[in-house]
Amino acid sequence: MTRDDTTTANPTNVPGGEPREDDAAAQIVSLYQAHKKIYARAVTGWFVAWRWLFVWLTQIAFYGLPWLMWNDRQAMLFDIVSRRFYIFGLVFHPQDFIYLTALLVISAYLLFLFTTVAGRLWCGYACPQTVYTEIFMWVERKFEGDRAKRMKLDASGLSVERLARGGAKQTVWILLGLWTGFTFVGYFTPIRTLAGEVLNLGLGPWETFWVLFYGFATYLNAGFMREQICKYICPYARFQSAMLDKDTLIITYDAARGEPRGSRSKKADPKALGLGECIDCNLCVQVCPTGIDIRKGLQYECIGCAACIDVCDDVMDKMKYPRGLVRYDTQNGLAQHLTRAQRWKRVVRPRVLVYTGILLLIITALSVSIALRPPLRVDVVRDRASLARQVDDGDVENVYRLQVMNATETVRRISVTAEGLPGLRLREPVSVELHPVEARWISLALRVPADTAQKQTPGAHEIHFTVTESPLADGSGAYSVTEKSTFVLPRP
Repeated sequence: MTRDDTTTANPTNVPGGEPREDDAAAQIVSLYQAHKKIYARAVTGWFVAWRWLFVWLTQIAFYGLPWLMWNDRQAMLFDIVSRRFYIFGLVFHPQDFIYLTALLVISAYLLFLFTTVAGRLWCGYACPQTVYTEIFMWVERKFEGDRAKRMKLDASGLSVERLARGGAKQTVWILLGLWTGFTFVGYFTPIRTLAGEVLNLGLGPWETFWVLFYGFATYLNAGFMREQICKYICPYARFQSAMLDKDTLIITYDAARGEPRGSRSKKADPKALGLGECIDCNLCVQVCPTGIDIRKGLQYECIGCAACIDVCDDVMDKMKYPRGLVRYDTQNGLAQHLTRAQRWKRVVRPRVLVYTGILLLIITALSVSIALRPPLRVDVVRDRASLARQVDDGDVENVYRLQVMNATETVRRISVTAEGLPGLRLREPVSVELHPVEARWISLALRVPADTAQKQTPGAHEIHFTVTESPLADGSGAYSVTEKSTFVLPRP
């Protein structure tokens, strides 16, 4: 052990362990802070009502959509095995991956736009972590009571009451997690089939794994980790500052109005006592799901749930002070004492207009692209296992494989033709019936007469395949798709 190591291990450097003045700088400092459990207090108010509205909307959609039926099949189903993805009346194939890319870009720009306008709206109202934490905390309050009762129960040590209440809470949490995992898997395996497999104890290994994995993740994240996900794991908290500016609406504490803070009676005149309007009740800290004090200014841990606004407004009402000590405001609004109209006028600024314009452009392009999406898709691949060859009658033959995809849920009969060289013809006529949302590979051979092959330059020549569908029974259809390829003429 070196001298430096000895100093670090025993900062006192004396047998009795007594510190010396020259060793004051050799103290061990722990960089780890033990987690302190947060007991968030229940609160009511306008913003809480909005948050619960989003909880209901998102969970009705999540748990309900897999059970909806559309055209005798599940309305939303991502069938990875068959490589078909159903979203109500739309059917997508892996070749439609560009639509998923566009959807992710739209989601990113929505996040940028909302954050620029009013901070972490997504985190505070619609993020799955926030939504499920709200649900799990509601269950916790039903079984163990509000903040004071939970703290008292945890401090009482092991008891019959604590075990009974905690066991009931954990049971409901586990059931919620499993039901969430089951619903998640139901988007990829038909949920009615999945339910039958569960009831008959015939669930497959992969379905079992994902039900348990997603269920455990929900149980762990919403029941135990909670604010730690937002503070330490979610990257959004780290880069949100890049999207905020001094005209972004954020949850703020009006220090000019609230300081100096201090307790007082309802009848006391704060000005006569030399106090601001903050009575230092600490309720804004008690209701915060991440345990921060909003009076210390904007912090990356703040998820924008606005619970502190609701509880502070309630306190202001009881004290008969004006509301808004804690409110949505901008940094410029606080510094320059802007009115509400002036603050909202600054919301419509170039940065917001650029995000909005790009967002509308992408949404419009995506909508038009989906609306004009062809009912048939064709990909042409030359068969590399079979080179251009001269057959017995002198004709030159090339072999191709066509992947034809029916993007609709109706039966379609198609035929294939080719053109591009004089006398080019199919060796055999091709007429195929495509079942709903079927993707099929078709092998075919093209031939060119010997005299044509002699007149043309050896090498690759551009040709075109045309896939035409027969009219449907109602008279619609007759759609055609043309794809180009090459026909190779060998050298003599």
